Amino acid sequence: MSDINVQIEESWKLALRDEFQQPYFGDIKQFLGTAKRSGKVIYPPGPLIFNAFNKTPFESVKVVIIGQDPYFNPGEAMGLCFSVPKGIRIPPSLVNIFKEIKAELGIDPPMHGDLTHWAEQGVLLLNAILTVESGQPASHQKIGWQTFTDAVIQCISEQKEGVVFLLWGNFARSKKGLIDTSKHTVLEAAHPSPLARNAFQGCGHFARTNELLQQQGKPAIDWQITG
Repeated sequence: MSDINVQIEESWKLALRDEFQQPYFGDIKQFLGTAKRSGKVIYPPGPLIFNAFNKTPFESVKVVIIGQDPYFNPGEAMGLCFSVPKGIRIPPSLVNIFKEIKAELGIDPPMHGDLTHWAEQGVLLLNAILTVESGQPASHQKIGWQTFTDAVIQCISEQKEGVVFLLWGNFARSKKGLIDTSKHTVLEAAHPSPLARNAFQGCGHFARTNELLQQQGKPAIDWQITG
């Protein structure tokens, strides 16, 4: 991506090949290249911008969780929505996600917030906006990423069947119109942020997701994070 080192997994490269040729995608590349040359710090690091796609190939997608944009503090963003690397403080929204999993499934909260284990099982942890400037939340919301990720959601909706979409909060719920609900399931809830005053708690999404997958003969997601 311009002078930013980015690669995307081959099945996604094929599924999204038309998007990479669109003028808006060239504008994204130019914007990020210019920002880097001007000395601005962009998160996540270049090789992790497409981490969600690289950890969850197109053919593996069973569940989609939609976030808004990456964490904007040093060391936090890793290209998977809600996830932070090992050794980084677990953000409040993720703490509440782990609380809900404990309440539903009896799984104790882990010691870290790296959700790679979920991604490797087919949970696409997709931020609608894939980059952010350090210390500037939502700073890249208008550079074209949402055009790209809307196309990702539509691609999954059109080319796959039986995917479970978890839409938490008003922003994620605004993407429902991109999903064909006649062949996919959409589960909606409040955002897990503490600002939602615990409205996320009791949503039942993790157990319900596994029920829906197993009804289709697909393996359930192991929501337990270890290590």
